[in-house]
Amino acid sequence: MYDDFFLKAAELQRAGAPFATATVVRAERPTSGKPGDRAIVTADGVMHGWIGGSCAQPTVVREALAALRDDQSRLVRLSPDPQAQMPREGLRDVPMTCYSGGTLEIFIEPHQPPPRLLVVGGLPAARALALLGQAMSYQVIVADPDHGGSEFPGAQELLTDLDALPARVSPLTYAVVATHGHYDELALERLLPTVAPYVGLVASRVRAEAVRRYLADQGLTPAQIGRLRAPAGLDIKARRGDEIALSVMAEIVRERRGADTIAWGPPAPAEASCPVCGMAVATAGAKHTYEHAGTTFYFCCPGCRYAFVKDPAAFAI
Repeated sequence: MYDDFFLKAAELQRAGAPFATATVVRAERPTSGKPGDRAIVTADGVMHGWIGGSCAQPTVVREALAALRDDQSRLVRLSPDPQAQMPREGLRDVPMTCYSGGTLEIFIEPHQPPPRLLVVGGLPAARALALLGQAMSYQVIVADPDHGGSEFPGAQELLTDLDALPARVSPLTYAVVATHGHYDELALERLLPTVAPYVGLVASRVRAEAVRRYLADQGLTPAQIGRLRAPAGLDIKARRGDEIALSVMAEIVRERRGADTIAWGPPAPAEASCPVCGMAVATAGAKHTYEHAGTTFYFCCPGCRYAFVKDPAAFAI
C-alpha cells in the first residue's frame, strides 16, 4: 500500500495530471481509518488508497476536489456531530455519516502540474518569452508553423500545426500569440474557446480591434472574444522584444496568482445541507430526498432520511 501510493503519485506527476493527497493524522475510535493511512484523489474524483470506509470517503473526495480548485491545503475533522467538537484554529469541521461515532482528522494537500506557457509565433518577443518562461519553471510549448520552432532554445515541445493547440491546453496554460499578423486570427480561433485562463495577443490596439472584429465574424461568442488580452502585457513602456516579453510574463503572473479557482473538472455542484446531520449533499442526482411542507430536503444517507420522515418537527426547518 505504501509503495502503491508513491508509485501512483509519481505516475500522475509524470503525466502532468493534478491530484490531491489525503493523510489521516489523528483518529478517535471507533474508526476504520488510522493515523498514517493515505490516499490520492484525482481531478475526476477517483480515490486511490485508503483513509477510512464509506463514511469518510465522499467527504474527503469533495474536500480534495475543492483543494485542487482553490489550490489550498486544508486540515479537516470528520465527526458525526461537528457542533460538539472543540474548535481549533486552522481546522475545518465537517460532518461524517457514521452512527457508530469516531473522529478523523485528515490533512489534504493539492499537487498541481507545472504551469504551461504556450507561445505562438516567431517574433523576438515570442523567443524572449519562451526563454523567460523556461527560467521561471513553466513548461514551454512553442507553435511556429513558419520556422518549426528552430529559433526557440527554451521550448520543451515544438508544434507546426495550429490544429494541435487545443490539445495542449489545460486550466494552467497561459497562451500568447505573437505572429506579427501571419496567423494571429487562426491561432486565436483555436485558443479562445479552450479553458486556458489567459490568452494574449502581442499587437497594437488598432490591430487588436481588427482581430476582434474578425473573430466575431467567424462566430466566436462575445464571452470568448472578451477573454482576449490585447495588447498583451502590463504597461511598462516596453519597446524591445525582451521588454515586451517581460510585460507579458508579469501579466501572466498577476493572472495566475490572483485566480480564486483553477478549473479542474466541472464546476462544484450545487449543494444542500442534510437537515439531520448537516453534511453537504449534491442536489443534482441526489438519491435520498423528501418533500415536506412544499420544500424538497436532501439527505446524505437512508438513515438520515428515515429519521427526518419519522419526525420532521425534531429538526430545525
